[in-house]
Amino acid sequence: MSNPVAAATGNVTNQAVQFQNNGAPSRQHYGSGVSCNGSTMTFSPFYMGNHTVPFDENMNQRTYTIAENWGGQINFMFPLDRRGLAQCRRIAARQEEKMRLDYELVRVLKCAELQRKGFMLAEGTRVFDMCNDVVPIVQYEKNKKAAVKQYLKKECTPKKKKFLWSEQEYECPTKPTDKT
Repeated sequence: MSNPVAAATGNVTNQAVQFQNNGAPSRQHYGSGVSCNGSTMTFSPFYMGNHTVPFDENMNQRTYTIAENWGGQINFMFPLDRRGLAQCRRIAARQEEKMRLDYELVRVLKCAELQRKGFMLAEGTRVFDMCNDVVPIVQYEKNKKAAVKQYLKKECTPKKKKFLWSEQEYECPTKPTDKT
């Protein structure tokens, strides 16, 4: 009498790698809703490891299995609408100019406010020069008049007055012009 017996064991490992890039290119944000898409290169490395200790029906260890997978994915993405990208960058440049202008106007207003209240930034500090170019118009005109007067006195010769009440006129040397 025959009594055939067959036994089979098996082990299946099912692994997958999923990359979720969604095709999203990089974005540069310039404030106030201005953001431009740019070219992007991404590299996504991966590792999948599976260490298995199979047991038989009596819970005796039979083997030890190691399955390791290494890899990576490189993606290159770039916007196809070059005109739209160029326009976005022009808008971003104007936005940057506006932000710079806003910064300078606020700086001048705050410096003038400090000066009106009798304050100044202390010498030797990192921000001392911040308000040096903010001067009252009266002071600017006075300094300019004094500089012109000093120049006329130093470099020019007075002309003879036509009338006593007329303002003094000067004859100043002309600087040679380069005609090359």
